[in-house]
Amino acid sequence: MNYNISLIKKRRMKKLIFTLCLGAIAITGVAQNAPYKNPDLSPEQRAEDLLGRLTLEEKVRLMQNESFPVERLGIAHYDWWNEALHGVARAGIATVFPITMGMASTFDDKLVEDVFTVVSDEARAKYHNAHREGRRGVRCEGLTFWTPNVNIFRDPRWGRDEENYGEDPFLTGKIAVEYIKGMQGDDPKYYKTIATAKHFAANNYEKGRHSTSSDMDARNLREYYLPAFEMAVKEGNVRSVMSAYNALNGIPCGANHELLIDILRTEWGFNGFVTSDCGAVDDVYQSNRHHFVNTAAEASAVSIVNGEDLNCGNTFQDYLRRVSLSVNLTMLPMFLGEVFLTMFLIVKSTVNWHIRQHRRLSFC
Repeated sequence: MNYNISLIKKRRMKKLIFTLCLGAIAITGVAQNAPYKNPDLSPEQRAEDLLGRLTLEEKVRLMQNESFPVERLGIAHYDWWNEALHGVARAGIATVFPITMGMASTFDDKLVEDVFTVVSDEARAKYHNAHREGRRGVRCEGLTFWTPNVNIFRDPRWGRDEENYGEDPFLTGKIAVEYIKGMQGDDPKYYKTIATAKHFAANNYEKGRHSTSSDMDARNLREYYLPAFEMAVKEGNVRSVMSAYNALNGIPCGANHELLIDILRTEWGFNGFVTSDCGAVDDVYQSNRHHFVNTAAEASAVSIVNGEDLNCGNTFQDYLRRVSLSVNLTMLPMFLGEVFLTMFLIVKSTVNWHIRQHRRLSFC
C-alpha cells in the first residue's frame, strides 16, 4: 500500500496546531525544566518536545482506548471509554434520567442541556473521587464520553433504538447539540468533559454490523443520515466522533476518506479526534468481516491515514510487530504520535493538572 505521508503529516500537524492549547501533564520524577512542562511555551512546542521523548512502542500504545502509562515521562494511565447515555454509566450509583427517546419526546432543548449539565457534574465528581481513592485508568471513570448516539431510528428492528432520539434528522441534531453543550460546558477556556457523536455514519443495522455495507445515493446520505452529525460538529462543537462498524458504499467507515476527511474535517471543519468503535479496526481486515485489506498492519495504516485517530481495541499494536511490511508503513509513527498528542493535550494531559488548578479540563 502506498500513502502520501507528507500530506497526511501536514494535515495532522495543522490539526495539532489548531486544537492544542494550554496542555499540561502530571509529572513525577521528571526534570521540572523539561520544555513540555513549561506552560510559557506554545502547545505546539511542548507537543513536539514530548513527542520526541516517546519511543515508537509508546506512541502506538498511547493510541488505543486503554492508554498505558509512560511513567518515565509522568504520563498517567487512562481509558478513553466512558459512557453517559442518560446518566453516568458503569461507575457506581448515579442519577438515571429518562431514556433518550423519552427526552427527545419533550421537544425541549433547554431541558436536555440542563439534564446533561447534571450528568457532567456527576461525571466530574466520580472522576475526582476515583483519583482521591488512587484509581487511574479505570474504564468509565474518565472524562471522555462516547455519547450521544445520533443515528436515526429508521427501523424498529434495529435493536438499539432506545439509544437514539427518533426518526427525524433535524430533531436528532437539535437534541444532540444540547447534549453536547451540557456535557462539554460553556467555559471559553476549559472543557468540562468531552462528548462523542456516534456512530458515523448510516449505522442502524445490528445483525452483521461488522461486515455489512450501508449502500445509498448521495441524496439519501446527505439529507437523512448526515444532518445530525453536521449539527453536532458545527453547532455543538463536539470534540470527538466515533466511526461506525458498518461500511458505507463498500468502504469501512473507519477507513473511509470521504466520510472522515472530505466531509467531516474538510467540509464541516471538524478539528477534534475520531475514535473507532470497539474492535472496528479488526473488522477492516478480518476474513469474515469487511476484509477490506489483508492484515492488521494494513488495517491500522488504512484507518489512520483515512482519519481514524484512536483505536478502541489493540489492532494498532499489531502495526508495531509488523512494521517491516513496507517502507511507507515505517513512516506512520511520525504522525501517530502527533495524532495522539492532539487528543492527549486536549484531554488526557490535564487529567491530573486540572484538579489543583481549576477542576476543569484545560483547553483553549
